[in-house]
Amino acid sequence: MLTFASICPHPPIIIPSIGGKDLDLVADTVEAMKKLEGKLSEASPETLIVISPHGPAQMDRMSVTFSHTLSGDFSMFGDSISLSFENDLALGKIIGKESVKNDIPVDFIKNIPLDHGALVPLYYLTKNLPSVKIVPIAFSYLDYETHFKFGEIIGRIIKKQDKKIGVIASGDLSHRLSPDAPAGYSPRGKEFDRKLIKLLEKNTTEAILNLDTDLIDSAGECGLRSIIILLGILSSYKYKFQKLSYEGPFGVGYLVGNWKIRN
Repeated sequence: MLTFASICPHPPIIIPSIGGKDLDLVADTVEAMKKLEGKLSEASPETLIVISPHGPAQMDRMSVTFSHTLSGDFSMFGDSISLSFENDLALGKIIGKESVKNDIPVDFIKNIPLDHGALVPLYYLTKNLPSVKIVPIAFSYLDYETHFKFGEIIGRIIKKQDKKIGVIASGDLSHRLSPDAPAGYSPRGKEFDRKLIKLLEKNTTEAILNLDTDLIDSAGECGLRSIIILLGILSSYKYKFQKLSYEGPFGVGYLVGNWKIRN
């Protein structure tokens, strides 16, 4: 059963030992992640599906990491913190097989370390869940409808499971909110973020699937496909989105959100 669903940003700067004096600039995000951790602890899932934009993304197929042990660190950001989890291989195998049966191409990938898109949320959210298993998923560059269908398949699988399962859609919103943004500035960056958050709060999935492609491209986002997969998963349930925080101090939109789910 599905007991938890969230969207999380993944800037390494929100890790205290990495952010240092800049941590105050992302205080809202840090506080929201702590609140989200409490919600996850209360939901107490046995497995977390983590959808990351920085996993082994392929053009024409989804990817499910299929290594027994999943680990990664922040060494590329100058920090020695490392995390390690057991993979829920049984659930990952079912997701892959059922997706292929329904014409969604999926690769099983081995020996891939956890990327920062997964590590940053897991750093905050699993502090009180040391035994939780992980299923890392990377999206593709197929169309949005295919990603939603992939999510629908996962949602049906989760409904049939006796164990508690949570899902984290990792992703940042626009990377073009200000002149000093990493992807350059676009006035449409803020427009995209405002519109997406509004549509999430209204539970208008169809409108999200049909967002203007020029607006998406202008925003320079990295989290939309993660969110769409999660919306597909949630389509099997009644739910309500709750924004916990949103800010963009470095020109990138950081959204922390939680879905209240009724099974």
